[in-house]
Amino acid sequence: MSFLGLHTGMASRVAGIVGFTFAVQAAFATYSVPAKSDKLYDLAGSLGFLSTTVVSLLSPAIASRLSSTTRNLPLKFPTLETHHPRQLIISALIALWSARLGYYLFKRVLKTGKDSRFDEIKQNPLQFSGAWLGQATWITLVSLPAILVNSIPRGAHPALGLKDLIGLGIWAGGLGLEILADNEKAAWRADKEAKKHDEKFISSGLWAVSRHPNYLGEVILQFGTPLIATTVVPGSWKYGVFISPVFTYLLLRYASGVPPLEQSAEKRFGKEPEWRKYADSTGVLIPGVGKGKVA
Repeated sequence: MSFLGLHTGMASRVAGIVGFTFAVQAAFATYSVPAKSDKLYDLAGSLGFLSTTVVSLLSPAIASRLSSTTRNLPLKFPTLETHHPRQLIISALIALWSARLGYYLFKRVLKTGKDSRFDEIKQNPLQFSGAWLGQATWITLVSLPAILVNSIPRGAHPALGLKDLIGLGIWAGGLGLEILADNEKAAWRADKEAKKHDEKFISSGLWAVSRHPNYLGEVILQFGTPLIATTVVPGSWKYGVFISPVFTYLLLRYASGVPPLEQSAEKRFGKEPEWRKYADSTGVLIPGVGKGKVA
């Protein structure tokens, strides 16, 4: 028996991990929705990625422990040698990325005291619950390459190869682009607060070729883990893992990423000649693409 190329046992483990992911977000929502509080949202997202990755890495051992034939054997905790290097690499990439993102977003919320995205919807329990459901879905889709790779026994993995190396390089390049863009903006803000310039918006460095280079880096890095996964993931899932970067692109480009920032900039600077010149000569996300358009 199989489900789109996944053995029944593997499909069962994947379903269990996805259920765990939704349960974690539901637990946070149980407190946050009645309290109309968004302070834990980003922290819950980061912890969701980390916990999902860890559980997926331990899933074969957990399944073995629950098996009727091994249930009474002495408990043995998995070690690094228990896993294939590919599993450790892809898990580390998800963990490092989510820890950085969670720290960055949670620190921002602590500084501002709230997340403006939820000013209206947190007053509506149904809509706010939907936001937590959406976060669980986001975690599942972005973590899917790691979930599938970690659900495949070590012995079924081929040796690390060129695709693994290229995937790792894409991930590192995208993260590097994102970090550099974030650092450029942080330095720009610090100089503005120190009265070293009076620019109303950043348009230098990477921001001279993309209006949102940090998001571009995010989209690029999300192609890294699916490429690593294609080496071992069977059946239709070999291509299905690319739902991760596609979903990330659509989310950032057309939903919660670029649009609110672009609309805010238009309200603040729309009549400024400097902004019109910048927007008309700089791509929205991908350099050269979407010049002059408001997302």
